[in-house]
Amino acid sequence: MICELCERDVQRLTVHHLIPKQKAKNKKADTIPTANICSGCHRQIHSLFTNTQLSQELNSLEKLKNEPQMEKFLSWVRKQNPSRHVRVYK
Repeated sequence: MICELCERDVQRLTVHHLIPKQKAKNKKADTIPTANICSGCHRQIHSLFTNTQLSQELNSLEKLKNEPQMEKFLSWVRKQNPSRHVRVYK
């Protein structure tokens, strides 16, 4: 399975809501846009950004990929072994 953010081939993917559920007040859960990403990318996103930032500024894969802190992380994580646990930092 390929992570939509780091593009590594990993064993499992998680579903990331591009607009956090708590911020998507008038939308049903099945209509919120999502991305299938690895757990390392998912943890990094939530360690760096608030749900408000995610819903207002970083609500697409392209915006996440182009955010400077995520660009740096993605550049690093692509070099890591996909079968190993990736540590995330703020």
